[in-house]
Amino acid sequence: MIDICLLGTGGMMPLHYRWLTALFVRYNGRNTLIDCGEGTQIALRKKGWSPKPVDVILFTHYHADHISGLPGMLLSMANADRTEPVHLYGPKGLARVVGSLRVITPDLPFELVCHELNEAVETFPYPGEEEMTVTAFRVSHSVTTYGYSLSLSRKGRFDPEAAAGLGLPKPMWGRLQHGETVEYEGKTYTPDLVMGDSRKGLKITYVTDTRPCPSIVENAAGSDLFICEGMYGEPDSEDKAREHRHMTFDEAAKLAANAGVKEMWLTHYSPSMTHPDQYMDRVKKIFPEAKAGKDGKSIVMRFDDEDEE
Repeated sequence: MIDICLLGTGGMMPLHYRWLTALFVRYNGRNTLIDCGEGTQIALRKKGWSPKPVDVILFTHYHADHISGLPGMLLSMANADRTEPVHLYGPKGLARVVGSLRVITPDLPFELVCHELNEAVETFPYPGEEEMTVTAFRVSHSVTTYGYSLSLSRKGRFDPEAAAGLGLPKPMWGRLQHGETVEYEGKTYTPDLVMGDSRKGLKITYVTDTRPCPSIVENAAGSDLFICEGMYGEPDSEDKAREHRHMTFDEAAKLAANAGVKEMWLTHYSPSMTHPDQYMDRVKKIFPEAKAGKDGKSIVMRFDDEDEE
């Protein structure tokens, strides 16, 4: 299962009732933060989660409302006695931007490993987690900006009858189940001999600060959860959204429908929007499984058949 929490849903500036945009993802003891606006470490504490186990931070871009909380977050992690390296990903210039922000956090008990993105689409393994991959894809904002999809694969079921039929000693079954090739009495045995077809995994896509563009639909396709910016909810706000390179609620809903996602959460609201829920009836006519995100909104995502096991 995967735990997901929207720590903050605000755009441009923090408000007394809304922190700046940040998403926290927990899986198998590994923890990911996507964006880190001002106050993110406070929102994380308010949720009751520790900053110590943050292993990976993904930045969509370097506007202040998405990265200005990094110094405070790093200090909170240091004060929580973290010593393991932290991997950071973001558009070109990441090392320079992080280096500048670290002027006020020069001494950390852990290493920061910066990975700069250069291609329109890049897929890479999640550090230390072989079943998780991350796809970064360029979107359409006023500066270079990426969306992210986190995809969790799932192996097929182990077939003990097939394993028994091979005549292998039982201690070797587990090695095959975990993807190893086994040599026994002059013969080679591969995992596919005892494993069924791969089962459906989980996919989460996060997009903010962009106009609608084909790369969003292509990379969000089939997502179990699509978290997308909705800067403006008011009717007839498309001109404003186009001018500032952002999106309306309706535009986000159309992307969700075209991408065939299961559920969409809206986030990154304009400071002028105090009640996003008032616009959701219209949005649900475009995409019925749309929800207005709010600070602290969480979900535990499970595999389709997880309760059967």
